[in-house]
Amino acid sequence: MRLNNKKSLKTLGPLAALLVTTLHERSQFLFGNRDVRKITGLADASARSFVRSLVERGLVTRLKPGLFILLPFELGKETEYMGHPWLVAKALTGGKHYYLSHGTAMEVHQMVTQPQLVVYVTTVKPLRSRSIMGTEFRFILGKRKQLFGIEEHWVTKQEKVKVSDLDRTIIDGLRQPEYCGGITEVAKGLWMQRERVNSERLVAYAIRLDIGAVIRRLGFLLELYEIGTSKTMEALRDHLTNTYAPLDPILPKQGKHLHRWRLQLNVEPEELRSVVRA
Repeated sequence: MRLNNKKSLKTLGPLAALLVTTLHERSQFLFGNRDVRKITGLADASARSFVRSLVERGLVTRLKPGLFILLPFELGKETEYMGHPWLVAKALTGGKHYYLSHGTAMEVHQMVTQPQLVVYVTTVKPLRSRSIMGTEFRFILGKRKQLFGIEEHWVTKQEKVKVSDLDRTIIDGLRQPEYCGGITEVAKGLWMQRERVNSERLVAYAIRLDIGAVIRRLGFLLELYEIGTSKTMEALRDHLTNTYAPLDPILPKQGKHLHRWRLQLNVEPEELRSVVRA
């Protein structure tokens, strides 16, 4: 933002200078029409017209209707700028009852080896997926009672986001591996962070979520990788029913049935063991 240039601040005009200075003092670079009204004192229609003029002048970028970001000074005349996508994701949800999840949470917890091209967010209100400056944001609908196992992650020195903790990230991946690249990627992430996972917490989360396919997949992977104790395995087996679930719901329902965990192994165990040797 042209804030570090006093001469530039003068050329903004008093209202624009007030808005830019106030947002900088708050370390708030993402803002909406409400912020503009509160800072400038303008009425709704005038505030919208005012911020529209700032977009036209290249001082801010419009990310979606009613959501804007200040442009850094060092960008010069460049006006295509989004800022950190995780902070944008937070802003898109309104900052409440959400958390970064699935493939994005795996990236936060260093469970992936490739950069993620989609930002996944679990939220209790339905939001349509959108693409902003080449980054896709996908919103996964969850229930309020399922918002557990969440922690805060600092994105910058001033701003943080909510993200599933390591164990909840694994549970979400087992529930919906399609948002993580498939069960093999979830298994790889589990193995990569095996020293940090808490098997008792994993089991507690799976039982609390009370989804049979998650319990089956978790028990199978913990046993395959020899993570956890006989006590945690028994706790999972106590919640099994007679129905079978596919190991990876993305893939066709084929392969042998494993009675021990009531799973149809449509991914070969050897493929999952190869993660260990990679």
